[in-house]
Amino acid sequence: MAHPQAHPQRVALHNEIHARPPEAMAAPLAISHMVMVGDAGQREASRAHMAALLRDHHLPQPDAQSTHIRMDLGAFRIRWELHTEFVTWTFTRQVEADGFGEREPPTAVDAVPQDWLAGLPGQSLAALHLWVLPTQVFGSGSLVKHVLREDTLVGSTVADGLGEVYTDFAIHADGFSRMVLLAGSVTPRRLGRLVQQLLEIDTYRMAALLGLPAARDASAVLGYAERELAELAESIRVAGRHEEPQLLDRLTKLAGQVEGQYAATHSRFSASAAYFELIDRRVDDIAESRLGGLQTLGEFIQRRLSPARATCAWSVRRQDALSQRVSRISNLLRTRVEIEQQQSSQALLAAMNDRQGLQLKMQATVEGLSVAAITYYIVGLVSYLAKGAQALGWPFSPEATAAWAIPLVAGGVWFSLRRLHARVLHA
Repeated sequence: MAHPQAHPQRVALHNEIHARPPEAMAAPLAISHMVMVGDAGQREASRAHMAALLRDHHLPQPDAQSTHIRMDLGAFRIRWELHTEFVTWTFTRQVEADGFGEREPPTAVDAVPQDWLAGLPGQSLAALHLWVLPTQVFGSGSLVKHVLREDTLVGSTVADGLGEVYTDFAIHADGFSRMVLLAGSVTPRRLGRLVQQLLEIDTYRMAALLGLPAARDASAVLGYAERELAELAESIRVAGRHEEPQLLDRLTKLAGQVEGQYAATHSRFSASAAYFELIDRRVDDIAESRLGGLQTLGEFIQRRLSPARATCAWSVRRQDALSQRVSRISNLLRTRVEIEQQQSSQALLAAMNDRQGLQLKMQATVEGLSVAAITYYIVGLVSYLAKGAQALGWPFSPEATAAWAIPLVAGGVWFSLRRLHARVLHA
């Protein structure tokens, strides 16, 4: 069957729906999950770090374009995921269920080469030990004493009541936080999805909080900018014309500061908002309900993250509002300057009109003198003609002829100049 030409990204876009699939799991398991934050170079270096581990175990090298790798290394399984801002490492191993209530169980990172583990590129943002245990063997009483802190214990039933999850949201002495999942009657495939959702809740919780320090730093800058803008608004109200250039310079610098701060934090706040939404979805996905009077994960996260979420959202609103206020005041000052410029232009045009009227009056005066001068020279010529004509029988004396010629010549000169003016003006 002949097919039309396929889009070059069709296969990649189609396979995106299968990206980072969960694995089927069965208790008992020890899982260690680490989130490493770094720049683009460090995130790319994590791929080489993963390749070095696989090479040491004589396993195939990862694809240079892959963003998700999972491999069984015998003593443990590893899962590497490349995200936009961070890299996640998940280590999984089977553990023995015996003795859990008497001592702390082994962790997954205990089986990982420690020198290689210490060289993970980037900085650790989150680290979690998660134990998946069978419910029929363990009860919540043994969890508190050996794994979790009772004073901050949080727990709920999950997967529509088929399992239970406990955590204390605390960083322990080894630098890891801890969580215990009692698998109950959860099926292996759903258990794999549930584990992935719990790991993502912890990951996105920390990633979302990266916006909080930026919001606090932005608060100080925004507070200064708001005070400066209020002072500028008052100064503009009472300023004279000579002060406007300095005010416009201050306002321009303030606008640059506000826009620069907005550009520096916008991506961070947008990312935090997206992470907060992902947390809400993952909390809904685990389908939890209250257990034994304990706070649920969703209630704890909502209570503790709501202030940070509100702070980030408020910073975004303050930035937008301040940017709009700066724009309005800039437009106001610019309009005021333009009006004054128009008034100055009108005054200049009026002065030019006055000067032009004066020039016309002076020109009229000069024209009168010109008529007299031209008349004088022409009458002089007429007098010479009369002297010559007298010899030929001209009856009038040269003086009388010149006297009679003066009004005629003056009228003719004046009429000629008027016609010349008319032609020039209507040309």
